[in-house]
Amino acid sequence: MSILDHLPQFIVSGLTTGSIYALIALGFCIIHNATGIVNFTQVDFVSLGGLMMYTLLLSLGLPLILAFVLAVVAVTVVGGLVERLAIRPARSRAVIILIFITIGVSILMRGIFKILWGKNQMGVPHFSSETPITFFGATILPQNLWIFLITFIAVVALQFFFSRSRIGKAMRATSFNPRAAALMGVNVNRMILFSFALSGALGAVAGIIIVPITTLSYEIGVMLGLKGFAAAVLGGYGNSLGAVIGGLLLGVLESVGAGVISSTYKDVIAFSILLLVLFIKPSGILGYGDTERL
Repeated sequence: MSILDHLPQFIVSGLTTGSIYALIALGFCIIHNATGIVNFTQVDFVSLGGLMMYTLLLSLGLPLILAFVLAVVAVTVVGGLVERLAIRPARSRAVIILIFITIGVSILMRGIFKILWGKNQMGVPHFSSETPITFFGATILPQNLWIFLITFIAVVALQFFFSRSRIGKAMRATSFNPRAAALMGVNVNRMILFSFALSGALGAVAGIIIVPITTLSYEIGVMLGLKGFAAAVLGGYGNSLGAVIGGLLLGVLESVGAGVISSTYKDVIAFSILLLVLFIKPSGILGYGDTERL
C-alpha cells in the first residue's frame, strides 16, 4: 500500500494527538498573557490529571463522569496553589526568575508524583466501547471521538468564557494592561490566580482524555507538555487561535512524518518542525498579537 492509502489514518492519529497539544498550548498561552512567563508546571498538570483520574476511577471506584469532574477540580486547585505559594511571593522579581521558579516547582511536583504513584506504568479504561470504526479508510477508536468532542467543547467554552463572562473579560483586561485594569477596579492578583487555575484545568483535561489510549506514568506530561509548548510557539505564543492551529498542525505533521520516515523519529520530527518555523518566522504562524489575545 502507498503512503496515500495510509494518509487518512495518519491524519486521524495526528488530529488526536494534536487536540491534546492544543489544550496544553492554550494553558501555556493563558499564563503567558497574564504574567509574561512560561509556566513549566503545565506539563505536570497534564500528568496529575491522568494520575487523579486513575486514582478516582480505579482505586476509589467512582463513576466515570464524577471521577472526570473531581480530577479536573483537583488539578485546578493545584494550579491555583502554584500561583499563590510559588509565583505571587516572587512576582516583583524578573521574569526569568519566575520561569526558573516554575521549573523548580515542576521538578518538585514530579518527585511527589513518583512517591505517591510510583514508577510503574498504569492504564485507564476507555470512556466507552473499544470497538473501532472505519471512516474513509481510517480506523477510529471511540476514544478518539471523545478526544475530538471534549477538545471542541473546551475550546468553545473557553472562547465563551473570555468573551461573555465578567471574570473572563477581567482576565483579558489584565492580560492587556494590568495597571489599567487595576485602576478600573479589577483585582489583578485574583485574575492571575484564576489564570493558573484555568491553566491547570486545561492541563488536567488533556491528561485525562489521552491516558486511555496511552500508558500512564508519573511523568507522562513531560513530553506531551513540551510538544504543547512547541505548538504554542508554532501558532504564535500568546495567541489562543494560534495555539489551537499550532497544536493540530503539529500533531498532523508529526504523524505523517513518523509514518513516512519512522516512528522512532517522531519526537525529532516534532521539534525539527518547531525549529524550522522559528528560523523562518520566529513569531509563529499567526504571529503574536495578530489576533485577539485571551
